[in-house]
Amino acid sequence: MSGSKFLLDTNIIIGLFKGYPVVLSILQDHAVKLDICAYSFITRIELLGYPGITETEAQGITRILQVMRYLPMTQSIEDMTIQLRQQYSLKIPDAIIAATARVTGLELLTLDQQLLNQMSEILRQAEG
Repeated sequence: MSGSKFLLDTNIIIGLFKGYPVVLSILQDHAVKLDICAYSFITRIELLGYPGITETEAQGITRILQVMRYLPMTQSIEDMTIQLRQQYSLKIPDAIIAATARVTGLELLTLDQQLLNQMSEILRQAEG
């Protein structure tokens, strides 16, 4: 994926915005700079569609997203989402994130341990 290396899940972007030490540590451990990161359309919906979001929060999150690469839904991601959802019974947003990471070849960064475990299996199966 042209210039991008990481796909950031919603919880990582929230943690970055709020300065959560665990997220900052993950980003530092992976030597993450936002200009080599991407985010999915579903992440943008989850972030900015949150019912209690304030205008200040929306502006701050938008500033973070503007530095990163936006990944829209494509036919390949849609097909992979369907396959992963059927095979792993993932929730739709998680299936979209996993499919996006797999199709684009980006490393997924997330705090969702269950999704990370499933991602490991998804990637192992792709190699096999």
